[in-house]
Amino acid sequence: MTATITPYRPPQQAGRAGFVQLLHAEWTKFRTLRGWVIAVVIAAAAIAVVGVLLPHSGQSHCGSRSGAACLALLATGPGGEAVNDSYYLAAQPLAGDGSLVSSGNGGFAGPGSPPPGTLIPGLVPWAKAGIIITGSTRPGSAYAAMTVTGSHGVRMQYDYTSDIAGLPGSVSAASPRWLRLTRSGDVVTGYDSADGRGWTEVGVARLAWLAGTVRAGMFATSPLNFTPNFPTYAEPGGSLSASLATGAFDDVHLRGGAPGGRWAGQHVGTIGANYDGPRIGLRQAGGQFTVTGSGDIGPVVAAGTNSIFITGTLADHLFGVFIGLLIMIVVAAMFITMEYRRGLIRTTLAASPRRGRLLAAKAVVIGLATFVLGSAAAAVAVIAGSRIAHDSGIYILASGWPIEARVILGTGAMLAVASVLALSIAAMLRRSVAAVAAVVVVIVLPYILGVSGVLPASASEWVLRVTPAAGFAVEQSVPQYQQVVGHYGPPDYYPLAPWSGFAVLCVYAAVALGLAAWLLRRRDA
Repeated sequence: MTATITPYRPPQQAGRAGFVQLLHAEWTKFRTLRGWVIAVVIAAAAIAVVGVLLPHSGQSHCGSRSGAACLALLATGPGGEAVNDSYYLAAQPLAGDGSLVSSGNGGFAGPGSPPPGTLIPGLVPWAKAGIIITGSTRPGSAYAAMTVTGSHGVRMQYDYTSDIAGLPGSVSAASPRWLRLTRSGDVVTGYDSADGRGWTEVGVARLAWLAGTVRAGMFATSPLNFTPNFPTYAEPGGSLSASLATGAFDDVHLRGGAPGGRWAGQHVGTIGANYDGPRIGLRQAGGQFTVTGSGDIGPVVAAGTNSIFITGTLADHLFGVFIGLLIMIVVAAMFITMEYRRGLIRTTLAASPRRGRLLAAKAVVIGLATFVLGSAAAAVAVIAGSRIAHDSGIYILASGWPIEARVILGTGAMLAVASVLALSIAAMLRRSVAAVAAVVVVIVLPYILGVSGVLPASASEWVLRVTPAAGFAVEQSVPQYQQVVGHYGPPDYYPLAPWSGFAVLCVYAAVALGLAAWLLRRRDA
């Protein structure tokens, strides 16, 4: 008698191995349908080609200069960002540690109006007059300032992007404010006082490359006044007019300066970029100083009014993402509706009776395919497009490689999640046309309403906060600065932070996927 001995095999983890096999089967379905693959490749190509060729086409700010020679004229701050640095300065050298104290108030005139040189009395909200310690008079130098503004009170501002509020309350000739800056090495501390006796620390700035002899003194500047014509994001137009700021300073004391030093006035930055009429300069009568200037100290912003240079952002090179998204959602919807139309869904469900896992496998396959191709296309559009813009003399506002990577990978992730949302809606509706129409309604239509100017800006912000179109916020690469007036709207700026907007889209996709899985289990094929 012969006995057959069957070797022992440990039990397999069917769930894990089965899901891997299911992924492979769904991937095989996807790649063997040539039309789907071609469509996804076309979507990626549209993102890359449009992003490289369309933005800034035909634009050149440099004339006969090369792009590099033109951009060399643009000042950059300590952090590498493009900045405006234009003001009138009355200063003395400060060789080491010391402090600068003054009582002062800002008297402002502006905005300007025809004929040239005339001014209308009034306040420009971010006009500035105050005291400053700066590494040099070269535009873009590290600095810290205590300043009185047109309608935002006293502020400590430093290195162009930092802005800290001082004591509350307005400042005028009847209610002046005492300002103090103290330097210790490369650290500058700002103080504010209502009476010159009790001081309140406003902020501390550590300034890069602030070594040796610096300049300390009084300054005044006032940016172009911008009055928008339309209350929508799609109409950034408005009227621009010159403005002028005057600061009156009493009891100016510089400790640590050269003995017997005298206050010397000079323009810093581009002269005449804003106001080129009379009055600009330094006047001294007894112990009082009057400094009048025009210009701005702060970062250049996208779609802003404070730069004479053509600027752009990474989002400018992602116009093709909208085209790619439309193609991707059609492919994602057909990835499941095609099986219903041809009756293959019964075979699929017979091979994989765990229906929720089947839907998850389809979501992983379409999501990964979209993410890989979408990210690659976004990388080409952003990197190559930015280089072409630079060669044309267009400054792409600096963001650094971590933000570039976030924009590129975030764009791919946004396309992937939107595809999963399309797949989920298609699984619920079972019809390609109905599914695509539904996705257009929940993603595409809100985006168009948010950026087209059909709605007022407040309503557009609401739409771009609470709908899946909030996911487009992941494309923004430049921050919004309250101290710089600009057209803060899409596609450069969104009402939600990048990952917050992306999270809104993810919530919609997760809810839709869960609901689709529940319906798939309850309904017949």
